[in-house]
Amino acid sequence: MDVLYFAWVRERIGVPKERIETGATTVAELVDELKAREPRYEAAFADLSALRVAVDQELADFDAGLAGVREVAFFPPMTGG
Repeated sequence: MDVLYFAWVRERIGVPKERIETGATTVAELVDELKAREPRYEAAFADLSALRVAVDQELADFDAGLAGVREVAFFPPMTGG
């Protein structure tokens, strides 16, 4: 699946997008796998309350399933004014 990172998440991880193979069944499990990779992922996912996630371009929760999913995107909450 493709994993996309936006804004400061991308800056902390150092890449805008990567293709990964995962055994994760939920977004939360995917985050745990990513955090275990190296410190830059741990830093990016340290505070999940500061992140939003989209699964196949639809906003989702971290308990969303990954069966058949092609894309997961992580980004900070949107602000407006």
